[in-house]
Amino acid sequence: MNGLLVYAGGTAYDGVRGTDQQVTDRLSELTDVLYVDPPRSMLRRAPGDRWGAGLTPVRDGLWRLTPVAPPGGYRPGADRVTAALARRAVRRAARRLGRQVTSVIASGSLDVLGAVPGARTLRYVTDDLTAGASLIGMAPGQLARTESRMVRRADRLAVVSPDLVERARSMGREATLVPNGCDSGAYLGVDTAPWPEDLPAELADAPVAGFVGHINGRIDIALLEAVADAGHPLVLVGPRAPRYEPERFPALVSRPGVHWVGAKPYDALPSYLRVIDTGLTPYTDSAFNRASFPLKTLEYLAAGRGVVSTDLPATRWLDAGDLVRTVAAGEGPRAFAEAVRTELATARTTTLVGRRRALATLHDWSERVRMIADLLDIDMASQTSKEVAGR
Repeated sequence: MNGLLVYAGGTAYDGVRGTDQQVTDRLSELTDVLYVDPPRSMLRRAPGDRWGAGLTPVRDGLWRLTPVAPPGGYRPGADRVTAALARRAVRRAARRLGRQVTSVIASGSLDVLGAVPGARTLRYVTDDLTAGASLIGMAPGQLARTESRMVRRADRLAVVSPDLVERARSMGREATLVPNGCDSGAYLGVDTAPWPEDLPAELADAPVAGFVGHINGRIDIALLEAVADAGHPLVLVGPRAPRYEPERFPALVSRPGVHWVGAKPYDALPSYLRVIDTGLTPYTDSAFNRASFPLKTLEYLAAGRGVVSTDLPATRWLDAGDLVRTVAAGEGPRAFAEAVRTELATARTTTLVGRRRALATLHDWSERVRMIADLLDIDMASQTSKEVAGR
């Protein structure tokens, strides 16, 4: 039977196109992949689930599995039952596909590492789950136990940020740093992308600051308010968490110079980055954010845009020099707004755009997947043979 890699993500495959989806798509160019969504309650089972656990094809060589969970399946104790059901669903899906599971990657909080005895296993830590428990609505202690269990059992451990490397060491494991990346080719045509219909044309006449991503508790609204206070046009692209800043956020987006367009599909982002001259990474100073590796910083650079970011260990690791302006947490909102003003006043020359894009190219997702393939002993040369076989 052909080999199959199982990738259990922290978000559904059709959700926001983040680390899990980017890595999965590129791994599927090397080997057949089964992407496992976070389980959904059996009370919400879709009528079209012919195979009982939502097994559907995405494209040639890539399938999506949505396991079911008992009601309350994410509660402490019940989460182990949910994981056991997911592992069984993985085995059944592999049999139905006529594939032998050779590798298993667990990225989210679902422990599927023991789904198939003998398969190589990788725990891929993309966030500090314990520190972000409130963001995903689970108990910190429960997540800490799940994390510890998966870290102990995995054959290999990969993490996205320097802080997470140190966290792994505190748990007695050495981890390989595999940072987040970007699709460096996705934004090459940003300056000729169609102008967004939901943004006024007059934004083309002034330098614009912008944010692209989830608008939730990770974002320091005081920094966005300071940018608006300074009189800079501000564009916000992305979904807002329902409970995020119930009074301050509506007040911010009601200002004349602030434009919030909501969630947009990934392939529409070049149009919005066409409008934006300086991208913002305005994170709060929290343990969760210090352990993160913001994708948006690299995407701004891939689009040739300037970047202003709060000072994060991951941003320091990039060693971007003058290509990313960082503001320490203690400097406050005024300093952040001043850095934005300076960046907006910087001419976007061909040379500067080239330097930004060159840095982003060094961190393309293809390089990250190469590292993951090495950890799982996947032969990169198999990409050629798979492409030939598909013709």
